[in-house]
Amino acid sequence: MNDFPTQSQQDTRRNFLKKGSLATGLVLLSPNIPAVHAAGSDVVKIALSGCGGRGTGAAADAMSNKVGVQVRLIALHDAFPERLEASYQALKGRFGDQVDVPPERRFTDLDGYQKLMETDADIVLLCSPPGFRPIHYEAAVKAGKHVFMEKPLAVDAPGVRRIMATNEEAKKKGLRVAVGHHLRHEVKHKEMIRRIWDGEIGRIKYLRAYFNSSGVWVRPRKPGQTEMQYQVNNWYYFTWLSGDHIVEQHVHDLDVLNWMMGNKHPVSAQGMGGRQFRIGKDYGEIYDHHAVEFTYEDGTRAYSYCRHIPGCWDSFSEHAHGTKGYVSIEGHGHAIIHVEGKEPVRVERGPDGHQLEWNDFLAAFQAGQPYNEVDHTILGTMTAILGRMATYSGQIVTWDEAINSKVDLSPSGYTWDSVPQPKPGPDGIYPCAMPGQTKAY
Repeated sequence: MNDFPTQSQQDTRRNFLKKGSLATGLVLLSPNIPAVHAAGSDVVKIALSGCGGRGTGAAADAMSNKVGVQVRLIALHDAFPERLEASYQALKGRFGDQVDVPPERRFTDLDGYQKLMETDADIVLLCSPPGFRPIHYEAAVKAGKHVFMEKPLAVDAPGVRRIMATNEEAKKKGLRVAVGHHLRHEVKHKEMIRRIWDGEIGRIKYLRAYFNSSGVWVRPRKPGQTEMQYQVNNWYYFTWLSGDHIVEQHVHDLDVLNWMMGNKHPVSAQGMGGRQFRIGKDYGEIYDHHAVEFTYEDGTRAYSYCRHIPGCWDSFSEHAHGTKGYVSIEGHGHAIIHVEGKEPVRVERGPDGHQLEWNDFLAAFQAGQPYNEVDHTILGTMTAILGRMATYSGQIVTWDEAINSKVDLSPSGYTWDSVPQPKPGPDGIYPCAMPGQTKAY
């Protein structure tokens, strides 16, 4: 298999990149696409499930779009009423009449998303913890809703397969679907991927990616909470809800590596990880560091590092090294390309990709164009899951073993009395995966 796209493939991809479609993972669908809003109305109605910071931000980006689409928020859902209320107050204070969410359209508890689907929203925003993404996406497509859903798209292989099956139904219905991989919409990323695909750095020799930071919030257990309530509230620290931070955050970088490789996925992974800092009872079961070597079909290696430990070197970046030079992209900064014999070229970040992804999504509605970002981005989600399987197991894991895995992380059900699989020990500390012993795939 060729290490690099053929010239004809490069030309085709270059044309798509100039149009901005392939860069965002756009998949052409049937021309029979339902209207974005009700006949006779110029307003696009949205409804948000998952009122945390990212969900609230996504709703704000939709209402702040730069393509002239009028957007109104008409319903909210969150498992916890206090989070819903905080989101409502923040959005109402900023957007005023664009937020029309009376009490009867504010839904709580784990099943409130079902009521959200019964509203007349045109687009539903699926921003609850990733463990809920497959069931929420199924409900949205069944209800005939267009969808914006945050990454990652699942936390285990059964969830990935559910997303893929649901997406085929979405295509049949002509539904537009956006995925919150904002880097695919950033000016600097699109420019550097174009240059890589154009062969400016030659054949790719190896790739690197980093998501190293101090970590995120912690939500201690509250008196009277069921185990399900505690885990959903402190969701980041449980693999069935977040996928571990290699899946929840580092997926951004891994998606970019696949994109650099022509939207291909690795065929195997091996790595190591563990937890050194996050070992108390408030930190659930996830690791605080992962290091993975991915191998692509043509033999190219990608080296992936993510860490959540304070006081260490931080980086959110992706790098491609070729036979003629290299590209380095800072996640929230500039990008630079170094080619032998030439002056380096620096590209600034430009507008925030979170806003750009909504501009692109709503522009497709405005123009009556098809739009679906799942087929490419689900590969990023599965790549991250593959990496976790490798670090948890301590084995070389193939893509086929990973994608066909029957290991299902789901709880016994989706009520507050349901039983999650992770259980704390007598000291209140949750056991984490043990390489060489844990069945991770």
